[in-house]
Amino acid sequence: MKLAVVGSINTDMTVTAERIPLKGETLLGDSISYIPGGKGANQAVAMAKLGAEVEMFGCIGDDSNGQKMIENMKNVGIKTEHIKVLEGVPTGIAMITVGENDNTIIVVPGANGKVDKDYVDGIKDVLQTYDMVVLQHEIPLDTVHYIVEFCAEKNIPVVLNPAPAAKVPMEIIEKVTYLTPNEHEAVLIFGDEMTTEELLKKYPEKLLITQGSRGVSTCLKSGEILTVPARPAKVVDTTGAGDTLNGAFSVQIAGGANIKDALTFANTAASLSTEKFGAQSGMPTVQEVEKELGGK
Repeated sequence: MKLAVVGSINTDMTVTAERIPLKGETLLGDSISYIPGGKGANQAVAMAKLGAEVEMFGCIGDDSNGQKMIENMKNVGIKTEHIKVLEGVPTGIAMITVGENDNTIIVVPGANGKVDKDYVDGIKDVLQTYDMVVLQHEIPLDTVHYIVEFCAEKNIPVVLNPAPAAKVPMEIIEKVTYLTPNEHEAVLIFGDEMTTEELLKKYPEKLLITQGSRGVSTCLKSGEILTVPARPAKVVDTTGAGDTLNGAFSVQIAGGANIKDALTFANTAASLSTEKFGAQSGMPTVQEVEKELGGK
């Protein structure tokens, strides 16, 4: 299967500490690392490690961070020919603090904020050659919606991971194939008038709500609510776990798996990713996931 990701490319500046500091507090950190990241690039790497043919679309700055991000993607087999290099604009950066098995993240978009409609117009012909397009919210939202509209016209399946949290117009929700918010993002998009079960039943096998350690839930077309529990993990770093889940789910669905098997595979991959440090470096290979599933 051939998967296209249009999204963010960041350098993650990750600091580890005993815990995450309180407001106004200064703590001593344990270490600092500069790691390839960005929700778009993370999901592309997760897919590539799981055996998919993947191309990354987006923008970087003409700086050393940008070149390192390109080299990193090429090293895992991701196609990067249509990534645009912008002069005088920094590559996006995410400042991450990791402590007590959790994290906080501040993202500075940089070149990711320049992934605009003109850029999309330049890649439309290429996007049409892919079996699925995967999107997130770390590029301008009007660009995300523009791509969804285009893919709907061309009958290209779309996975939209609406993170970071932002409202999504109902007409866009209708046009995506899969929407994968967490509980907080789901409330922002749909409000809190409906229960999670009511929401899932309104969008069977389209809406997938991730719930951290409780797993992920959807509604089957039969009307049955399916909750796939999370695999217990010896957590080292949760950064990128959601991206791993989205990437793994996309690979499985594009490969013809049913939704239950796809979510089981994706949940296992996401859990495995938390047992190593770093978003992309912790992502498992297809062999690692299959070995874990085979042991059950």
